[in-house]
Amino acid sequence: MKTWFITGTSTGLGRILTEKLLQQGHTVAATVRKANVLDDLKKEYPERLHVYTLDVTDSKSVREIVNTAFSDLGRIDVIVNNAGYALFCSVEEASDEQIEQQLKTNITGSIQVIRAALPHLRSQGGGRILQLSSAGGQTTYPNFSFYHTTKWAMEGFCETVLQEVAPFNIGVTIVEPGAHRTSFGTGMVTAPIMEAYDATPAGDIRRAFYSGAFPVKGDVNITVQAMIDSTEITPAPRRLTMGTDAYTHIRASLVSRLEELDAQKELAMSSEIKE
Repeated sequence: MKTWFITGTSTGLGRILTEKLLQQGHTVAATVRKANVLDDLKKEYPERLHVYTLDVTDSKSVREIVNTAFSDLGRIDVIVNNAGYALFCSVEEASDEQIEQQLKTNITGSIQVIRAALPHLRSQGGGRILQLSSAGGQTTYPNFSFYHTTKWAMEGFCETVLQEVAPFNIGVTIVEPGAHRTSFGTGMVTAPIMEAYDATPAGDIRRAFYSGAFPVKGDVNITVQAMIDSTEITPAPRRLTMGTDAYTHIRASLVSRLEELDAQKELAMSSEIKE
């Protein structure tokens, strides 16, 4: 059995992951923004569930809570960066404050959790980091520009970090779910709609989402179990893509980008200084 540290466990994937781990006999350090939301689980698993109140946008608190969790539990095998949400609007519709909060939560918060955990993982001889990204970390959809910004940023960050920490026996896996039946949709933040975008792809996506035409077929229980199982694979898988939509859309995006790159091969090679 392993000991896990998971951010954003109040609802959705984080809550389901916490439940499944406890059911399977693991120990979980779970962070929440609002106290008492896990009281039912704490009552059922008083010895193996440790709950900490944390707002990941507060970097000082992130360091304090991570340090406290390692101190309380002695060893933590898996760090799961799950806390996050989506700002759902066209690029012009968002306020400055909404943009800043999106970046602070999804990028800075995730980075600081990893930074706070690394000294402990190194000193104990290794561990795993699971970073929740999205199909939207490799592809894009209108109305999710700021959310995509955060996921693409974290994928680049983790791609770099995994090279730096591999010598310390620390594995990093980027989890890329497609649309899953969780509270993700109800947790999205929106902005006042601009009429100018009504007849654009942004408007089309908005209508599809609110009409229920946007397909949501991912089974969160299967994805959560795949995350748990991935921690037993050595070396750690670099990515874990879950969902038919995630696979299809990511593959189409990668193929398109590769075709565009190959089309510019001659131009790219011509830009070198001729000695």
